Amino acid sequence: MRVLILGIDGYLGWPLALHLMNKGHKVSGLDNFVRRKRVFELGSDSLTPICEFGERLSILRSIDSDFAFEHFSLGAGLHKQLRHILDDFQPECIVHLAEQPSAPWSMADVESACETQHENIIGTLELLWAMKAKCPEAHLLKLGTMGEYGTPNCDIPEGYIPKRCLNSHIDELCPMGGLQFPRKAGSWYHLTKVHDTFNVIFACNTWGLCSTDIMQGPVYGVSIPDMKDEEHLTRFDYDECFGTVINRFCVQALLGHPLTVYGAGGQTRGYLPLKDSINCMTLAIENPPTPGEYRVFNQFESFYSVNELADLVAEAASSFGYETEVAHFENPRKEMEQHYYKSSNKNLLDLGYVPTKDILNEIKILIQDLEPYIDRIKQNVIVPAIRWDLSHRRSQIIKEEEV
Repeated sequence: MRVLILGIDGYLGWPLALHLMNKGHKVSGLDNFVRRKRVFELGSDSLTPICEFGERLSILRSIDSDFAFEHFSLGAGLHKQLRHILDDFQPECIVHLAEQPSAPWSMADVESACETQHENIIGTLELLWAMKAKCPEAHLLKLGTMGEYGTPNCDIPEGYIPKRCLNSHIDELCPMGGLQFPRKAGSWYHLTKVHDTFNVIFACNTWGLCSTDIMQGPVYGVSIPDMKDEEHLTRFDYDECFGTVINRFCVQALLGHPLTVYGAGGQTRGYLPLKDSINCMTLAIENPPTPGEYRVFNQFESFYSVNELADLVAEAASSFGYETEVAHFENPRKEMEQHYYKSSNKNLLDLGYVPTKDILNEIKILIQDLEPYIDRIKQNVIVPAIRWDLSHRRSQIIKEEEV
């Protein structure tokens, strides 16, 4: 299958490319390397010493000598460039990972908020128009987020309200069955994902495009079986903006820094290891929707609260001799810190997804993967300073009685 990966230099794009190419798929890629630039501007860097893309290009061409890559620029001319690339490559599947992925970064200031909205919403809209013009039969695999749903006080279905009432012991039809499940975004970033969802749905309904919307939980890890040596490792961020919570906690444990639990720590989400994320996306790519179909896959392994994750990381770290303290910090975000959370991921399970259930062992593997790079950790990016109330100050540890 011909697969075009937008954001091929990223945390997910790079391992997905390796995995698909090793399976025999014909892969091409786009990137503008803005993730590298933004992390550097935060005073951080990938903990893993990732290659410059010229070296990565050589690695991909050692697998497939015909591998094609294009550097793209946002702004004027993007639509024309996308039309040219799609016309030239004629992908059967387009994996869209080329969006600004950070809620905190989007909340930092007006410039970050506006860049996030423009890059994500307008960039995706230009892609949809280019697809309609040049490859309307291609499958769009779009990375969304479970954060679109927020934390409703009910079970979360996959995209649509079920025809039978949720959380009810009465077998009756729901009058809103079949409508989109309500969205409650928690940041300017999450709002872009919500807008993307409705733009993609409109394109499928109006033009007959087909799409899989991946509502993915936070991913952790740095390696997959397709990575044979250090040069194959994906990037690994641990700063407050681009590092996911388990990845941040593992770095903090190696550093001997208290694990930065935000507020009460009852925030619960669905998480999955990197290798599961790659396997799930591959299942979606290899089992495309029908023409005109818009489908939703909630992508996660299982549910964990932040407190549970902190305890798991502390336990895993102690097995390697790292004594880890868990501390509650002022929550820089505006969010519920204790809530009900349960969601379905039936669609991926039906396709054959077998979740990696041993999260403690996966965290131990991650700590071992990161140990060689302890000297690369930058301590100044550990404690969050971007706050939803725009006060821009580092969070402080809060007293136990205040938690």
